[in-house]
Amino acid sequence: MPLQVLGYTTPCYLSEHQRASLTAHLPAALQFESEPQKILVVLPTWVGDVVMATPFLASLHKRFSHADFTFVMYKHLQPVLAGSPWLDQVATWPPKGKSPAHKTAKAEFVKKLQQQKFDLAVLLPNSFSSAWLAFRCGAKRRVGFNRDGRGLLLTDRIRVPNKRPNRKKAPNPGPFEPMPLVEYYAVLAAALGCEPPGDQMKLVTQEADDQHVDKLLMAAGMDPSKPLVTLCPGANFGASKCWAPERFAQVADLLVRESGAAIAISPGPGEEPLARAIAEAMQQPNLLLDNPCITLGELKSLIARSDLLLGNDTGPRHFARAFDIHRVTVFGPTEERWTDTSHGKETIVRVQVPCGPCHQKVCPLERQVCMEDVTVTMVFDACQQELAAYKK
Repeated sequence: MPLQVLGYTTPCYLSEHQRASLTAHLPAALQFESEPQKILVVLPTWVGDVVMATPFLASLHKRFSHADFTFVMYKHLQPVLAGSPWLDQVATWPPKGKSPAHKTAKAEFVKKLQQQKFDLAVLLPNSFSSAWLAFRCGAKRRVGFNRDGRGLLLTDRIRVPNKRPNRKKAPNPGPFEPMPLVEYYAVLAAALGCEPPGDQMKLVTQEADDQHVDKLLMAAGMDPSKPLVTLCPGANFGASKCWAPERFAQVADLLVRESGAAIAISPGPGEEPLARAIAEAMQQPNLLLDNPCITLGELKSLIARSDLLLGNDTGPRHFARAFDIHRVTVFGPTEERWTDTSHGKETIVRVQVPCGPCHQKVCPLERQVCMEDVTVTMVFDACQQELAAYKK
């Protein structure tokens, strides 16, 4: 269990016993009559999941270094992996919709993939749609976890490692026991005969993004001698993950006054009102990056230049992990064990509540205790602690 200290939790991770148990149940490596020459890889749909998949992707590329890879992802996620040395061809999902134009785009998308004549398809998402795509594309071998009713579409069904034998008797009823995603992908890596991927996430910044971010910081008069604290206050998951903007503002003001920090506020598309509320509530200077929002590629560059990332449980948190940046993360309705790694330099701030973690996008209660009981003092102290560790 995580260590509880004054409302903080240190990131828990697999114990040696848990790791040994998992290793003992790893699947045997699949056998291939001939090495696959063309491989289709369907990537996750969330920013953080894509980042957490990078150790697996690097290991997969090393295992099949001779093969040509095609990665299927959503268009907006391309900047996340841009520059990665193992990223070959990219095919982006067509826009969703039921109009004749959308249906035509989907048919053309599948047709182009069919022409590749893939020897192997590797599915990281658990979705039925990813298995259906691999089936429609005619990939000879289709490898993925056997869940969500898609087993008949797979040629090689991998046993789900964290399925609960009796969900009704579990402390938190649900079909799956929380398990670090990097370990979940490691099971898939074992089935494919890859080396253990580990949990060290890797991202690369692009020179154009680096230069653009440098210009933004210089134009705002950011003093490079001051610690740069980046705030990512949004969350695509839903409103329940978002700590109050006025509290972010109070912490940011304290960091400017007490630590001499420079504050950059970076929202994602649709999160501009939240970021503006923080900037307007602050009494100290700040750089609000909302007009327009910076791209995911530029956000990588900004976080790589930061001394501390402060935010909710959301994708940019994993950018900081990949670039070895200190971070403070406010957790509310979500379970941190899904995203655990052995990487340090993070303080998770949360309060334990009887109704959580619930994973509800919107809190159904009159008062969202899990977020409202996280105080400004708790988060500020955590930020001071991480900045002090950075300076050592």
